[in-house]
This record gives sequence, C-alpha cells and structure tokens, in this order.
Amino acid sequence: MARKVGICAVAQTNWERDRWQDRFQGMALEVVESLQAQTGLTFTRHEPGEGIDMSVSVSDDVFDARTISDNAMTDVLGAHFGCEEKVAQEGIQAIYYGLAAIASGHHDIVLVLGHCKESQGKSRNMVTHLAFDPFYTRPVGMDFCAAAGLQAMAYGEKSNLTDEHLARIVVRARENAAKNPHTSGLETVTEKQVLESKMLADPIRELHAYPVSDGAVGMILAAEDIAKKITDKPVWIKGVGNCMDSFFLGDRDLTANVALRKAAERAYGRAGINNPAKELDLFEVSDQYAYQLPMWMEGLGLFDESRGAAWLDEGGPEKMNVNPSGGMLAGNALLLGGLVRAAEATLQLKGEAGDRQAGHPKTALAHGVMGPAGQFHSVVILEQG
Repeated sequence: MARKVGICAVAQTNWERDRWQDRFQGMALEVVESLQAQTGLTFTRHEPGEGIDMSVSVSDDVFDARTISDNAMTDVLGAHFGCEEKVAQEGIQAIYYGLAAIASGHHDIVLVLGHCKESQGKSRNMVTHLAFDPFYTRPVGMDFCAAAGLQAMAYGEKSNLTDEHLARIVVRARENAAKNPHTSGLETVTEKQVLESKMLADPIRELHAYPVSDGAVGMILAAEDIAKKITDKPVWIKGVGNCMDSFFLGDRDLTANVALRKAAERAYGRAGINNPAKELDLFEVSDQYAYQLPMWMEGLGLFDESRGAAWLDEGGPEKMNVNPSGGMLAGNALLLGGLVRAAEATLQLKGEAGDRQAGHPKTALAHGVMGPAGQFHSVVILEQG
C-alpha cells in the first residue's frame, strides 16, 4: 500500500524582474534556510525520519546558460550527502517525483527546490524558440508567445473573449499581486493601461503576458507519520495527473484543452473527486497569458465549453477563489509556475497566506503548464491536514 505524503513546509524568494546581484546558489540558499528553520531538518540522516534523504531540483540548462544546470546546486541542496535528482521541464513535476519516492518507500523526506533567472538571457522568446523543431517551425520564428497568440485568437473567437475581458483579468491579477509580499515589486494597472499596451502577438498585448521573473521556490515533502512530527499543519497530496498533447501545433485543436482535460481527469480520479466545481475550494492556475485563465479553468471542467467570457462576466474568478496570489501574471518564472502554484495553494490550506488569504479552504488545485499553447499540463490536488 502506497504511503500518504504531505507537504510540510514551503518557501520562496521575492520574484523580481532582474536579480542581477544574486547568484543561483544565493537564491536557492535563501529558500533552503527558510525550510530548515520551519522544520528543524538537516541534511544529515542517522535514522529514518531524522533528516532530508533526497533532493529534487528544478532548473534549465538554457535559462541557466550552462550545461547540467543542477551541478552547481548540489552543495546548497545537501546532495553531496545523498540522492539528488533533477526536473528540467515544468516545476510541479518535482512534486510528482518526490511523491513517488516517498509513497514507494524508497525515501522518507524529500526537499524540492527550483530556481530560474529569466532576466539573464537576451530574450525569453529565444529560449522557448528552441522548443520547436529545427526544420519547419523554427525557421518561421515560432516561440511560446507566438504560439499563444494563435491559441488566444482561436479561443477568443470560440468563447467570445474581448480585449476588455483580458484587461480585467490583468487588473485583478495585479491587485492580488499587491497583497502578495513575494510579488511586491509589480505595479497595479488600469484597464486603460492594459488596452493601450503594445501588441506582442495579436491579440496578446505586453501586459497580457507574465513578466520576466527571477527567483526560487521550494518545499519539504514527507511520509505521513513523519509529516505529523514535523508540522502540526501538513497538507496532503491527494491526487496527481499529467498529459502531453501532440508536438506539432498543426496536429492539434488549440481550443480543445485535450491534455489538460486528461490530466485533470487523472488527478480527480486519484483524489476521489466527482464534481470539482463543488468539491474544490481554491484554484491556483498557471496563467502565463491572460486568455489562459478562463481557458484553463474550462479545461479543468469547472464550467461548460466556450463559456469563458460568460464565466468572467459572472464573477467566476472571485466566486471560485482563483489565483488569490495573483497567479503567473503576478510574476513567476516560466519553469517554476506550477511549483509556485502548489506552494501558494499550500499556504492557503495552512491559513498562512497573509493578506491574500482567501477564506478557509480545505481543498485546493494547483496547475502547471509547459510547452507551446499549453502542450503539457499537470494537476495536483491538495487537502488540508
């Protein structure tokens, strides 16, 4: 029988536009020291449950501008004393890795830590450009932003989303970000400012896109018996699911949410959820672009197909407690969006989200996405201990 796994502590740095003064290791150390202070754990293990016995890092060679990006992190991660593994895609996958390691009985306590400095590359779009094949789609200049523009146009027509709807999404995200101490450097904006911001990839405007972000985030996972000793407020991982759509954009219906629907179905099934709209109290969704907030919520099965605009007009984001943290539009690195969503959902379930606390949720969903136009989706269901 698989062991029950809980999140015992979370920590993150401030998310800034350019942390030029900080090395990767410095950002990571800030997170590790916070996690150790919260749990009292060390990297030295004498008996089961006494110390961290596995680390899972999240980083990317291209964003880090070095090969084997986790290599320089081993001292900070304590991996010179034990097992260290790396996730190089969407950060929430590190939770899957740690969950599997503990539930299977191979490890008892896992440190998850992700870092990224998007600012140091010449262009974020140049990095995501490399995700496309070198023969057909790179030569025409495809990157994640251009692909999102194609998807936004198609989904907007299908669901009656207007520029005004997108502006309202951004304004709300910035207002929520103002309550979040980890995104304190992001200014609030007006609908007029959003509507007048420059076009990136029609219909995506500059303020529709998540801002360039540098920072780090981490958490401690542990088996049930140990988690209850480490913290009096563990958050249990109840269900997980992921799915990847076809590689070529031309092989996909960009408005169908195929991968997200399948990922959500798997997570709901494992968590025993039949009606997510009624059984989940809070949602942290990775909205890299404004149009994705209603689109991903539709894909999660929270309302009927093509009702994105109507859901927004009815106050859906507020009624369903969607992204009280500000979401990715508040500024988190692409690589770490889902991991931050899980960290924020955990804080909400613990009642430790400060000014951004959204009532007293008992269940929450954290979502991560990677790849062009939502190619790869991951869903994690969390429950209050």
